[in-house]
Amino acid sequence: MFLAIREIKHSKLRYFLVIGVMFLIAYLVFFLTGLAYGLAQDNRNAVDQWKADNILIAEDANDNLNMSMFPIKTYEEVNAEEKAILAQLPAVVSKKGTKETINAIFFGISPDQFLVPKIETGRMFETKNESVVDDSLRNQYGLQIGDQLKVSGSNTEITIVGFIENAKFNVAPVFYISMETYQEIRFESVNQPEDVSINAIVTKGKVSNLPDNLEKISIATFINNLPGYNAQVLTFGFMIGFLIIIAAIVIGIFIYVLTMQKTDIFGVMKAQGISSNYIARSVISQTFILAFLGVGIGLLAATGTSYLLPAQVPFETNSSFLAAISSLMVLFAILGAFFSVRAVVKIDPLKAIG
Repeated sequence: MFLAIREIKHSKLRYFLVIGVMFLIAYLVFFLTGLAYGLAQDNRNAVDQWKADNILIAEDANDNLNMSMFPIKTYEEVNAEEKAILAQLPAVVSKKGTKETINAIFFGISPDQFLVPKIETGRMFETKNESVVDDSLRNQYGLQIGDQLKVSGSNTEITIVGFIENAKFNVAPVFYISMETYQEIRFESVNQPEDVSINAIVTKGKVSNLPDNLEKISIATFINNLPGYNAQVLTFGFMIGFLIIIAAIVIGIFIYVLTMQKTDIFGVMKAQGISSNYIARSVISQTFILAFLGVGIGLLAATGTSYLLPAQVPFETNSSFLAAISSLMVLFAILGAFFSVRAVVKIDPLKAIG
């Protein structure tokens, strides 16, 4: 470690360039990770908040919540430890008196079941045409409690009475509304309770009785089958994985070239009795320092950038992911440096000093 630090201090510019390359790659990896994680969470946040085990949808819906529809009376035929009705409807809303439109997802729920969200600000809906909504509407569009929103294609107006933190589904903000409001928006009338249609039944615990027309899907499977979710996660995962490997190769090449440039010096050191093991440890220590500094600065820069991004950018960090990626980048860089160690071991002191 002593030799590694002394050499870095002696050739500051050379090693600064190595740290700079590592920093740029690390910054890109962390930034893409934040975007990938943010996009993934925007697809599933609302579902995660349910803390449910399974979702029951129509058997012929192909695991698609939008395509599932069955009578609400089916709810009584399901036996589960906990169960809740769910009616879902994509919609476009606009603030009353403005032309700005917002893509949204309406979730019709029963206020006495476990799908009721945790209110961050305001209160839960109590009457028809009231709604609690995702707080991104406040951050991105400046909406406030008491604002009235018009639903496109309907005469219904929704009043915001509360905000929920991180409630998005398929990258759209969620509006939790009563079943009565849902009926009015979707069917332009309020049917008798037994005539209502819903999209799903969400359950906790064991489901002991499943009607023939329904299919039970675990929440994990349901999320993976969301349109575009799995492809997006895999795409970003491969990009980040290849960047980590590229970072290891780049810093390995840098260290190898620097090692080859010091062949004469290492030869003299070995002729003086300094072991190959000591020199090899120095090379590994030097690689660790360079990788640690480059990755550390990249992590700090990416974290700082997240505070400068507009609210519309779905950037979100996860400490576990960042720690794992940081460790992998440093580890792979050290593994790449072992090529340099092999070169050090093979140096012949007599040939090196001529």
